[in-house]
Amino acid sequence: MMLARVADSLYWVGRYVERAEHFSRLASVMLNATLDRTDAGTQAAELARAAIGDREPAADANPFEAARALVLNRERAGGSVVDSLSRARENARQVRDQITTETWERLNLLYLRATDSRAEHEFDANAPDFLAGIIADLHLFKGAADATMSHGEGWRFMVTGVHLERARLIARLLRVCFSGHQGAVLDDHLALVSVLRMACALEPYLRAYTADLNSRYILEFLLFDEDFPRSIRYSTDRMEEHLNRLSRGREIGRGDPARLAGRLNARLAYTDVEDVESTGASAILTAVEAECTAIHQAMFDTFVAYPLEMRLPA
Repeated sequence: MMLARVADSLYWVGRYVERAEHFSRLASVMLNATLDRTDAGTQAAELARAAIGDREPAADANPFEAARALVLNRERAGGSVVDSLSRARENARQVRDQITTETWERLNLLYLRATDSRAEHEFDANAPDFLAGIIADLHLFKGAADATMSHGEGWRFMVTGVHLERARLIARLLRVCFSGHQGAVLDDHLALVSVLRMACALEPYLRAYTADLNSRYILEFLLFDEDFPRSIRYSTDRMEEHLNRLSRGREIGRGDPARLAGRLNARLAYTDVEDVESTGASAILTAVEAECTAIHQAMFDTFVAYPLEMRLPA
């Protein structure tokens, strides 16, 4: 059985790595808004900022400065790319013996690049290339972990962290874009393309729906598609799969995180876009975020902060 501190660190490595990638994509969309001075470009930047917690961004706010802070400002409330990478690297350092050299080196090199004294200059000189490099290195980290780590408990905790964070962040993005006053008028072509780019879903969406950019189809794709790795349904399916394996042989009870993940996955499996439209997207997306929080807490209670007597032999 894996030590609680090891399980917790690997889980948070997964979450912070996924958060860093998501923030990088949002920053990239903000940078595009600096090139497009139209109302659609401004709307795309406002959606990206709302998705990271800036609920009422000023109309004259500089998208470049917002993107720069999201990437490089360690003190930013709500986190940043550099802060997420630092936390991921620190958690990985604490369990260095549990991950492979290839996995550690990829994360460590990325951390050193993002925190180097020249990072701010490199971002200012060519921000798109800087962000593209970070996203590519994060993909290499995930690929190294998948290809070189044993797919046992440690790997499952890390991958569960990735998919829980992904489901939570995509749900928040969709809620910002398709709920309330912003979602009601989100029909501009550029704004819809920006939403798909923030979810790394533009090309997969176009293959599924051709060039028909439609809010309804985007919501359906990012919520319910079973094959796209960044849809909420795909992530909840992976969470249920890994948590079922991690919970095997443990006496857990009603607080079983696998049970909560299965309930969320079943809800998505038996809901369709017509149901979402009839009740409003906000209801199911808010529920997804709440369920992800509940699964996180159940994982902590089950695998990290459990009573000692639960693991001692009778």
